[in-house]
Amino acid sequence: MKFRTKAAHCAFWISASAIIAACSPPAQQGALPSTPLAGSASRSAAAAARPDDLTFQTIDNAKDPTFNQLLGISDSGVISGYFGIGSKQHPNKGYVVVAPYGQTNFADENYPGSVQTQVTCIDNLGNTGGFWIDGKGVNLGFIEWNGVFTSYKDPKTGKGTVNQILGLNDAGIAVGFYTDAKGTNHAFKVNQATGKFTAITPPGGTNVTATAINNAGDIVGFYSAGSQTVGFLKKNGKFSTFAFPNSTNTQPFGVNSADAVVGQYVDGDGATHGFLLESPLSKAKFEKIDDPNGLGATTINGINNTGKMVGFYTDGKQVTHGMLITP
Repeated sequence: MKFRTKAAHCAFWISASAIIAACSPPAQQGALPSTPLAGSASRSAAAAARPDDLTFQTIDNAKDPTFNQLLGISDSGVISGYFGIGSKQHPNKGYVVVAPYGQTNFADENYPGSVQTQVTCIDNLGNTGGFWIDGKGVNLGFIEWNGVFTSYKDPKTGKGTVNQILGLNDAGIAVGFYTDAKGTNHAFKVNQATGKFTAITPPGGTNVTATAINNAGDIVGFYSAGSQTVGFLKKNGKFSTFAFPNSTNTQPFGVNSADAVVGQYVDGDGATHGFLLESPLSKAKFEKIDDPNGLGATTINGINNTGKMVGFYTDGKQVTHGMLITP
């Protein structure tokens, strides 16, 4: 079963399995100030949202009531995600779900023959992207385009075993990263039609992960800058670097057409919070966003052009729930 929609955006979350250690830089002390480039971004409903204006809804696939993550959302509200913590007993299994988000509204979405699948992003037409894991634990990116699944691996991966696609726009341009044999991440852009890969290399950055792309081709992600993990926005070929004030680690995961950015940051006490960054290229302003049931354990992965956001939180019983945020 496939859902076709009028509009969409995408985002992502890196593997919930042991792959996290290979993909995400460790939390570091300190933060870089926002360094916006010249230019401006229009304000959308999403960019204007404030935490006290938001409604939070928990959405879980009952096939695993203990672990769900929502990763991408279309403008019409179709959501991509997965359940399963990533163990042999509870492998990652992908899905898409439509409103009103009841159990009958879920549809499985898994790469054929995969042991595990995460659906990290969804575009305006209902095409999806993500990554799948084979029987040997190798990660490969995928795009499901017009009902056809295709696997992707950056030719520069070498002996590395990780490729993940994390963002996809309507033109079929995807972003993600590969991990080389030394454990270093390298961001890429790939055209689903041609299979051509292009490196994404922020100046001075190492261990780079690209996480989302909008229809204008603007790309967000994060990288290591000295002892810090910072976010970046690439627009019109230029990079802007930012970090949540006083955070130890800032990781953007989603971007919409107004360049409103969402993600997560780690505070000085080690707690994880979601964030919304509005107008990053002019008057950059951050807002902290926590699900009321997951204070200090909230991540926002995707944002669409109507202001809706998706992600997940972990409650007091250490259960991870999918989360929809509506302004």
